[in-house]
Amino acid sequence: MCRNIKTLFNFEPSATEDEIFAASLQFVRKVSGFNKPSQANEEVFNRAVEEVTIITQNLLDSLVTNANPRSREVEAEKARIRNAKRFGMKHN
Repeated sequence: MCRNIKTLFNFEPSATEDEIFAASLQFVRKVSGFNKPSQANEEVFNRAVEEVTIITQNLLDSLVTNANPRSREVEAEKARIRNAKRFGMKHN
């Protein structure tokens, strides 16, 4: 359920609005236990996603580091290697 919750800080290029929204949505889903809320809970669910998105953007805008930004391509390749080791190579 939390596949989209990933490190968003210190990447070049910076995290997109869509990435921050996706992570916020997954967070609210996890905390609430709802993948899709009922009509009775839809408004508060959506408000929570909006608020978490804003807070996350504020956090990312406020964090500082002396480390060089990470490359998305390099990190994606590392993840592929970890997954291949963990789950085995896919056979086509």
